[in-house]
Amino acid sequence: MKNRIQQLLKSLNEGVYEKETEISLALLAALSGQSILLLGPPGVAKSMVARRLKHAFAGARSFEYLMSRFSTPDEIFGPVSIRSLKDDDRYERRTEGYLPSADVAFLDEIWKAGPAIQNTLLTVVNEKTYLNGTTVMHLPLKLLIGASNELPTEGEGLEALWDRFILRLVSHPIRSEQLFRAMLCDTTSDIPAVSESFTADEYADLQKQIATVAVPDGVLSAISDIRRALADVAVPGQDVHRSIYVSDRRWHRIVHLLRTSALLHDRQSVSLSDLQVAVHALWNEPDEQPAVCRIVADALFLPYRQRLDRMSAQIGRAMQHMLVRQAAEMAHSRGDHRDDDLILYDGCYYGIDEKSAAQQAPVTYIYATDFRSMPTHTANEPAIRGVMYTDPQCPRRKVIRAYSNPDMLDVQDVELSRVNLYRDRSALYVNGVRYPLRRGLPGTKLEMPSGLIPVDAQPAMQLEEIEGAVDTLFIEASTLHRQLQGHLFVSSDVAQSVTAYMDSFKKQVAQLRAQVRKLLYGE
Repeated sequence: MKNRIQQLLKSLNEGVYEKETEISLALLAALSGQSILLLGPPGVAKSMVARRLKHAFAGARSFEYLMSRFSTPDEIFGPVSIRSLKDDDRYERRTEGYLPSADVAFLDEIWKAGPAIQNTLLTVVNEKTYLNGTTVMHLPLKLLIGASNELPTEGEGLEALWDRFILRLVSHPIRSEQLFRAMLCDTTSDIPAVSESFTADEYADLQKQIATVAVPDGVLSAISDIRRALADVAVPGQDVHRSIYVSDRRWHRIVHLLRTSALLHDRQSVSLSDLQVAVHALWNEPDEQPAVCRIVADALFLPYRQRLDRMSAQIGRAMQHMLVRQAAEMAHSRGDHRDDDLILYDGCYYGIDEKSAAQQAPVTYIYATDFRSMPTHTANEPAIRGVMYTDPQCPRRKVIRAYSNPDMLDVQDVELSRVNLYRDRSALYVNGVRYPLRRGLPGTKLEMPSGLIPVDAQPAMQLEEIEGAVDTLFIEASTLHRQLQGHLFVSSDVAQSVTAYMDSFKKQVAQLRAQVRKLLYGE
């Protein structure tokens, strides 16, 4: 099937300039029984897409109409049959040659049609039926392409029809100067030579097969992640976040689209790569597309990013332990033993004694390396800047870091409080308030109390295991990226966004690998 679709797309794109995405997604919509809306200025070949798609189906009939506020139902669904009205007292339309008889329909400037047409289109698009008098007609319609140079106007009751268009695509004029010149000189026929078109029986059989395609839990989890993320979307250039509404009906149709995509790639199960198509089904305004694309990319790589974060956290702790040892060794070499009796928690923290009798363990900590390198406060050594925050992995734990620039912190999405810090020989001063640090016998080493360890903490791996796990993670993520790149229905802008995401992920993996090798081999 995949080879057949590739050949079909090649034929449909013959002599077409920069309309590969429109044609491929329109074909996917047609084979899925969905609809698509092309948004763009006049003269960018939106109607040509519909004329081309008709040739994807053997013996298909098409219908094309330019809407206006004066358009009547007769022009779209056919005139009223005078004979039926006169002889049989039946009010019905002669639909032959009009939209109810078409396999592929193109309605330009669709938002300009009146309520009588738009209300009828709701059932035409959704159920593929048309009530002709008292007779319910089951339509042969495979694809309805709507087109407009503007979004539907708010407050005019167009939301329901807008929601019916599952795929939405912004169609641009030709951007490449070379292709633009080639188009100017092109004299070939607009009728493609198609040899891989689908017969009516093949199309019907395809619809039955689509229903059998499985949707794995991993894909459903990614969809849930996307759905949650759409509730709070940061749109570039906008100060206020948006909530992008996607109806339950649209989600159901999107999954049907993903099933179709999987089947056309010779798979009996939806994969994460198919989710790229959903980018074109989730935005309501064009400026939301980059944010939606980022949300989908996040969902695609979430399992890999979570594994990377877990390993990064463990390597980060190991790096801190190493720095603490190095700081202690340097202090000893200078004859500085003032911090030797401080209790070391989790290998890298000193605990602040907040004088609470009920406390079994401190709840506020400072990194040992930060405290050891902090100068003793004198007139020549003013307080240094720092931050305090709640550990996102352990809400009961507060952490103090000595940082002049909070943007350099290796924590994200936490609320930071700025503080001024300095020390004397036995205590830490936070905003001028003196706090002793917990002390014990020299060399005492304690692990973090169990009440402060995150409940979902993962079992620690040995450094040698992490080195292999990092390589495995990189290979698996790269394999997913290759699958994403080889998808037949992915637009160039989505592919570029996913590639940029993967490049950033690769850099993070490379940094983690370098840290592991430094710990293991001192490189």
